Amino acid sequence: MNSTQTPSTNTEAPAQSSAATAEMDVNGKSQPATPLQRRVLAGGAIGQFIEFYDFTLYGLSAVVLAHHFFPSSNDLTGLLATFATFAAAFVIRPLGGLFFGALGDRVGRKNVLFVTLLTIGGATALIGLLPTYEQIGVAAPILLVLCRLLQGFSAGGESVGAPTFTYEHAPTAHRGKWLNTTIAATALPSVFGGALILGLTAAMGSDAFESWGWRIPFLLAAPLAVFGLWIRLRTEESDAFKETLSNVEHRESSPIREAFRENGLRMVQVVFVMGLTAMGFYFLSGYFVTYVKTTGGLSQQQSLIANAAAMSLYTLMLPLTGMLGDRFGRRPMLIAGTISIAILAVPCFAMVTSGSLAMAIAGQMLFVIPLTIYGGGCYTFFVEAFTTRTRFTSAAISYNTGYALFGGTAPFVGTWLVGSTGFDAAPGVYMAIAAAVVLAVIVATRVPETRHAAL
Repeated sequence: MNSTQTPSTNTEAPAQSSAATAEMDVNGKSQPATPLQRRVLAGGAIGQFIEFYDFTLYGLSAVVLAHHFFPSSNDLTGLLATFATFAAAFVIRPLGGLFFGALGDRVGRKNVLFVTLLTIGGATALIGLLPTYEQIGVAAPILLVLCRLLQGFSAGGESVGAPTFTYEHAPTAHRGKWLNTTIAATALPSVFGGALILGLTAAMGSDAFESWGWRIPFLLAAPLAVFGLWIRLRTEESDAFKETLSNVEHRESSPIREAFRENGLRMVQVVFVMGLTAMGFYFLSGYFVTYVKTTGGLSQQQSLIANAAAMSLYTLMLPLTGMLGDRFGRRPMLIAGTISIAILAVPCFAMVTSGSLAMAIAGQMLFVIPLTIYGGGCYTFFVEAFTTRTRFTSAAISYNTGYALFGGTAPFVGTWLVGSTGFDAAPGVYMAIAAAVVLAVIVATRVPETRHAAL
């Protein structure tokens, strides 16, 4: 398949997964998911939860981390340094995607996902054990950056491997619903992490939490990773991947070389398509708590409550918009989502920083609506755009590049825009412009409809 072909026109034999063969009975009626399919879905969702728990926790703890690792007489400087470290994990994600993607296409998704989950859980737990700047000086932020880089490298494989694994087991008619159910788990960490921080702060007091209690949520990543590994040990590769792996030509091929040769245009499209959702998601999950507190003037508790409400709505809506994508197609959801983001971004950010808790909640929940409409198309498109042979590699490189360029930098850019312009809703303008650019890319490069693509 060359870069101008749609995935549905590729010449690769459309292997049927175990999900697809069990999808219909002899009368053409839908069959319930098999135990294997349910374990794959659970394993994918748990892996996504842990990955985004690790990343979201850093954003939720930004103010405390700035105090311990980047002390400065200027609060804005310390916060910018903290968000720059947040972005560092995304810079290395494409390299992790390149490494784990090629490995996943060569030796299997399950083995790679075992390693990535173990690594990201361990790196997050290590952050909870790090000495502070006051204790060891400049070595403290260096160690923090190293942990973030390790997180980012492993997340480069986990973030794509879990959706890919789920997709290849999903019933054909419900791929959008299954993929979005897996991705919906990425919103739960904000709710869980926010509630955990609120509970710890209430139980031990603000001073104790800021002194040492902040470490507890990071240390919790270790047992969460062990539980995820237990679930994944009880899964197996899809029939579609097994058939591809048995092909001698595939075993002797180079997934990286083939990805760039066959999927050049598709990979560029995925960079932009996923870059926009990355920006929106990390504004919502990694920035809004700090943004509402520092710019909107609300307390830490109020900021966490507002964000938890929005992330809960995100979790509920994403599977529903995935079902809409299954019915109406990925491309219509992408177009409707970009238009609605462009229209609503600035009003939403203005509401979030109004100084009112009710408006902060309403603004964030309103922001969720266009993001999940867009998610009804993008989260399936980015794996559906590629065939089994190079899916992991192609999706991992392009997905993680988009997240590095637009997602990882979102909190830093948002903080810088507010500080340099004095306009509280400036990040909303940035988001609206990005949506307009992505809409132009979708139309100009003819992003295809992939709903009926073969595995």
